[in-house]
Amino acid sequence: MKRLTPGTRIVLCIAVAKLIFQLAVAGRYGIFCDELYYIACSRHLDWGYVDQPPLIAGITWFATHVFGTSLYGLRLLPALAGAALVWLTGKLAREMGGGTFAQALAALAVTCVPIYMTMQHWMTMNAFEPLLWMGCAWCVIRAINTGDAHYWLWFGALTGLGMENKYSVAFFVLGIAVGLIATRERRWLASRWMWIGAAAAVAIFLPNLIWLVRHDFPFLELMRNVRASGRDVVRGPVAFIADQGLIMNPILFPLWIAGTVWLFAGRYRVLAWTFLVVFTLMIVLGGKDYYVAPVYPMTFAAGAIAFESLTRARAAWTRAVFVAVLLAVTALLAPYASPVLPVQSFLRYQKWLGLEPPEIEHHGVNPLPQWFADEFGWEDMAREVARVYNSLPPDQRARTAIFCNQYSEAGALDYYGPKYGLPPAISNHQNYWYWGPRDYDGSIVIVTGSDGTGDREHFRTVEVAGRVNHPYARRDRHFPVLLCHDLTADLRKFWPETKNWN
Repeated sequence: MKRLTPGTRIVLCIAVAKLIFQLAVAGRYGIFCDELYYIACSRHLDWGYVDQPPLIAGITWFATHVFGTSLYGLRLLPALAGAALVWLTGKLAREMGGGTFAQALAALAVTCVPIYMTMQHWMTMNAFEPLLWMGCAWCVIRAINTGDAHYWLWFGALTGLGMENKYSVAFFVLGIAVGLIATRERRWLASRWMWIGAAAAVAIFLPNLIWLVRHDFPFLELMRNVRASGRDVVRGPVAFIADQGLIMNPILFPLWIAGTVWLFAGRYRVLAWTFLVVFTLMIVLGGKDYYVAPVYPMTFAAGAIAFESLTRARAAWTRAVFVAVLLAVTALLAPYASPVLPVQSFLRYQKWLGLEPPEIEHHGVNPLPQWFADEFGWEDMAREVARVYNSLPPDQRARTAIFCNQYSEAGALDYYGPKYGLPPAISNHQNYWYWGPRDYDGSIVIVTGSDGTGDREHFRTVEVAGRVNHPYARRDRHFPVLLCHDLTADLRKFWPETKNWN
C-alpha cells in the first residue's frame, strides 16, 4: 500500500477536525427553514421544483430514510461535504505544485471560512455547491498537468450534476469558457473529449431541463418576482467586496488575492479568469455576497503555494504567525457563523463584538442574525396551530384546511404536525402551490403567516384564534393564527389564482 505523504496526512487530520466541529454543533438551536422545505420536497420527488433543481430533494430523501429526521441525521451529509471540501482543497494545492505547508494551509483556510461553517451546517444546496465546483476545477488542473483530454468528460459529468444541484454552476462554467478562450488552453476546444463532456453535462441535466420546459420555466418567473419585489438586499460593488472580507474571514483576504495573482502569473490562468468572471458577474447582477463563496477554495490553494514559495528561503517564522492569527480570528468569528454558544450567550457576545445582525433580505431588524433566527419558532408555531385545530369539534376538524403563506411554515407543520395530530398543510408558496389544496373546499381554514387584511376579503368570517411570537424568530414570523370560515369560492376552483412565487 502506498504511504500517505506528510501533506496528505495533515490535510486529512484537518478534514476530520472540520467534520468533528460541524457535527458538534449540528444539534444546536433548531431546524432551518429551508431544511423544512426540502424535507417536504423529498416527500414529493420530482425532476424539478419551482425554486431549485431536484438533487437536494433526492439527497434529503436519502438522508431521512437512512439516518432519520433528527438534526444529526439531517446534517451528517452536509458535514461530510464540508470535510471533503477541505480534503479536495489540499489536493488542489498539491496538484498545482504545493508542498506540505501549502497543502496544509489551503486545507486550514477552507476550514476557517465563516460562510462555509454556516452553509455546511444545514441540509441545503449550498453545502454541496463548493465541492462540485472544486471537483470541476480539479479536472481542469489535471487536464492541464497531464495533457489527458479525458478529464473534460469528468468535468462535464460534474457540471451536469452541479446543474441538478444549483443553477449557479453555470456561472463557473462560463468563467471556465472565458478562461479557455483568453489563454492558450483554448487548444482544448478542438478536443472531442471537451464536447463529449459537454454532451454528458447536457444529458445529466436533461431531466430537469425537460421538467422546466413542461412547466414554462417557473424558476425564471420566480427570479423575476423576487427582483420586482425588492426582497433581497442588493449591495454595491464596494460593500460587496467588503462583505467578502468578512464572510470569507478577513485574515484570508491577502491569501485569496495573492492566489488570484499567482494563478494569472502561471500556467493555470484559466482558473484566474474563472474567478474574475464569477466575482464580476455576481456584482453586476446584484447577487448575494455568499454566491461567490464556492469559487474561493482554488484561490486559497494557489495563495498557499505563493505564501509557501515566498517564505521558503527566509521569513519562515511568518508561517507560524499567520496560522496563529488565522486561528485566533476564526475562534472570534466562529460563534457568529455557527451555533457554538447558547442563544443568550451569543446575544451578549454579539453585543461585545459591536456587531449588528446584517440584513440579507428585507424582513426587518431581528435580535439574531437571519441565519440563526430562521432556526427558531417552528415547533412553537406547530403547537399553537394544533391548539387551535384541536379546539374544533371533530366533524369540523375533518374538513379544516391548514393554509400557510410561506413554504417554511407549511414545512414546519408537515415536520412537527404528526406529533400534534395535524393533517398535512397546504400553501400557495413555491412548490407547495403545485401540490394543490387536495380535497379542501375552503369552508374552514386555519391560516398562518398573514395579518388578516387580505384574508378578510375572501372569507365571510375571520377571527384571531392564536398567536405566534417566538422571541428569537424573525420578526416577520410573528403573526396571528387565523380561524376563517366560508371562503367566498370553492378553494379547489380558486386555487390557480392563489399562486405566490417570491
